[in-house]
Amino acid sequence: MKTILPALLAAATLSASAQETPPAPAWQADALATITKGLDWLAANEVEEKGVWGDPKFPAVTGLALWAFAQSNDAAKYRPQMDRAVAHLLSCVMPDGGIYVENPGRKGGGLSNYNTSICLTALHAARGKVARDAELIPVLLKARDFVAGSQLSGDPDDDYSGGFGYDKANERAYTDLMNTHFSIEAIRRTQDIEEYRPAGQARAEVNWAAALAYVTKLQSKEGDDEGGFFYNPTDAKAGTRETPEGKVRINAYGSITYAGYLSMIFCDVKRDDPRVVSVLDYVSKHWTLEENPGLGLGSLFFYMNAMSRALSASGMDAIPRKDGEESIKWREELAARLKALQKEDGSWANTDNRWWESDPSLVTSYALLALQFAAGAK
Repeated sequence: MKTILPALLAAATLSASAQETPPAPAWQADALATITKGLDWLAANEVEEKGVWGDPKFPAVTGLALWAFAQSNDAAKYRPQMDRAVAHLLSCVMPDGGIYVENPGRKGGGLSNYNTSICLTALHAARGKVARDAELIPVLLKARDFVAGSQLSGDPDDDYSGGFGYDKANERAYTDLMNTHFSIEAIRRTQDIEEYRPAGQARAEVNWAAALAYVTKLQSKEGDDEGGFFYNPTDAKAGTRETPEGKVRINAYGSITYAGYLSMIFCDVKRDDPRVVSVLDYVSKHWTLEENPGLGLGSLFFYMNAMSRALSASGMDAIPRKDGEESIKWREELAARLKALQKEDGSWANTDNRWWESDPSLVTSYALLALQFAAGAK
């Protein structure tokens, strides 16, 4: 026994060594270099060191930048930018708990729910990495209350019931999948903050069944875009089509399809659910990184951003194809495409300005988050 034990220990050591994590693939190391270049550009293009990126009336752009800095493998390098971004977002906290800037007279007002959802997610990601960390918990709790309270309730047969819109208080009585997916994601990603809620205070609650019912309404059930999603029941962002029976149907498109898929994931829909199977069929059939299917170059970078967040949340490293075709290695392909689109200075921008995509601060943040999730961020 005395002579066997050292041999067994040596064998165990060799076995453990053999099971060590293999080095990262070359594409992943390349992606990290691309991310660093982009983060350096973002850090250098803060508005006058005021903790602002993009239009200060819409703090979500700053929130997206903060989220990207916070997810960096070298977040400490960007601590000054994060501290200023947090200070700016805290200055946008309203008495109702939302994080937005009032914009009277504008359709949709200050986009209060959209801005709050993104800023809530970003501030949560920055926890433990910024100077004013101790102030964040009560802000996050109130922001969760605000977002959860923005869900539209009422008659389940109403087209908009169960979803989330831009600004519930602005008499814009409608909801859409863009706001709904950001709201659902924010509530899920920040749910651990409820552990800090004071005793006796009501928790932020979402009607998940109603949210899922709303999302399901927006999934195409027939035609070439079966399984894809559209924006809302009345706004045809990608146009309409007429069925052989003479009915008008709203077309699905790529970016909002990933928003719908992400919503289903955070609503705990299982991988073998027919709705998920259907959306993955749509995704594989319409796979491209050259355009946003159904919208051309419109919202191209949000398309890649939503794609990466959704597929990362699903845990999928590859998208299956039918008929025995090789599965799509989405992480590797997305990283390569974003590297090719990156400008020499490290930024990204779209030549199509639909939904503000000519703004390099917004688009660079989209691209960085897409790369981070593709490279393994959770």
